Amino acid sequence: MVKTVRKKEYDTAASTVVKKVAVGAWGDPAGYETTLYVTADGSYFLYTNGGAVSPYPVEDLVPMSKVNAKKWLEEN
Repeated sequence: MVKTVRKKEYDTAASTVVKKVAVGAWGDPAGYETTLYVTADGSYFLYTNGGAVSPYPVEDLVPMSKVNAKKWLEEN
């Protein structure tokens, strides 16, 4: 997925996975996945995608500060 946020492009294919969390099985309407990525320049972002009744029913990509990325890692 590629998304531009505040004139900065984030690309899951060109970034490195830091941690991936999957909840539920493939096809589960309540299942979802969240993946923390880091770009070559050190920017972090969270990719989310899930079933229709999950917390992430629409595929999205959200930039994160280094502090928030660290907090996400501690919680997940």
